[in-house]
Amino acid sequence: MSQRFIVTKEHRRFTEFADAVRRGQTIGLCFGPAGVGKTLSARRYAHYEKAHALLTYWGPRADSDAKIYAALARSRTVFYTPSVLTTPRNLKDELNQAITRTNICIEQHLEPPGHDAHTRGWRHGKNYVELIIVDEAERLRPAALELLRDRYDRDDIALILIGMPGLEKQFSHYPQFYSRVGFAHQYRPLGQDELLFVLQRHWRSLGKSLDPEDFTDAQAIAAIARVTRGNFRLLERLFPQIQRVLRINELDTITNDVIEAAQSTLVIGVT
Repeated sequence: MSQRFIVTKEHRRFTEFADAVRRGQTIGLCFGPAGVGKTLSARRYAHYEKAHALLTYWGPRADSDAKIYAALARSRTVFYTPSVLTTPRNLKDELNQAITRTNICIEQHLEPPGHDAHTRGWRHGKNYVELIIVDEAERLRPAALELLRDRYDRDDIALILIGMPGLEKQFSHYPQFYSRVGFAHQYRPLGQDELLFVLQRHWRSLGKSLDPEDFTDAQAIAAIARVTRGNFRLLERLFPQIQRVLRINELDTITNDVIEAAQSTLVIGVT
């Protein structure tokens, strides 16, 4: 069940953090448990969902790509996820490619009509990218960190590394890199009020209304809070199963029993 992006308080906090890192041209660390929404927020900030296909496949242009150019010109951000076995050379090449293509797109937006930066090339090699966001940063080896530090020092491009709790302690073992960190941001699970807000959206998507004052709904809210502990990814995995249980059993009401049946179909680890 596809869901529209929900702007939570944690996403707004991430946006403020990323803006501060970008303005300060510094290095930021973002850490939090798996599934709380770190990657979703970073991709949203970089407009990566819009730009992914264009930047990855780099095929012929279409008039509709102008919206992507404009989005990248607003964010001035590259989103990058290293593979599990990424070498420093791969990291360098892949980042160079992502930055070059993003710059070409931004230049397309900034150029007056009649110019074609894509076919002509990246004029003057001017850099428009102001921030690089690296997800799954635990995968980075010391040589890769040193490469990122060198790029930060040479090009004045701000940098955000995203990972699990303990990321800040892991990188503290590399003083040359860690001494340049300006901000650390902890991404937290949904609070009770936000969980209720998100659940109301999910109830509506199923054509139902949620009333916290209703005993059955209150039980359901408590059960979901207990199962997910505010973990956004678990919440998104749970609701397709809730919908399935309702459909199979021809039920109209989301009850505690429905949630327990939906939970039984999921593998839920430590969050």
